[in-house]
Amino acid sequence: MAANFTLRVITPSSIALDTTVDSVKVPALDGSMGILPRHAAMVTALDAGELDFVSGGKSETLFISGGFAEVRGATVRVVADAAERPAEIDVERAGKAAERAKDRLRKGKGIDVLRANAALRRAIMRKRLAGKR
Repeated sequence: MAANFTLRVITPSSIALDTTVDSVKVPALDGSMGILPRHAAMVTALDAGELDFVSGGKSETLFISGGFAEVRGATVRVVADAAERPAEIDVERAGKAAERAKDRLRKGKGIDVLRANAALRRAIMRKRLAGKR
């Protein structure tokens, strides 16, 4: 029985992570989902949030901007628009993004409310995760 598996996080610009892990917790659309070795094959949509993983007994976290995860064999592939470690998050930029989204929501007329809310959620999550480092 395998005690670990490969976690690969892929963004449009790079492979953000390619490592062997003991477990993964992804932010699925309907709540957090844990993945352990020998997990059944599946594909799930992901929300923006924290991707937590344990590698060699050490817990680590990435912010991902949503996307999907595929479990197949001994590999979990996460495809997301963005993936950042807490130390890589630009807190000032996230704060400005949150303010822009709040301004759009205040104006209300002629905006895409769902898109503005999603931008606000991503900015808040980035700031919160950066604060944990």
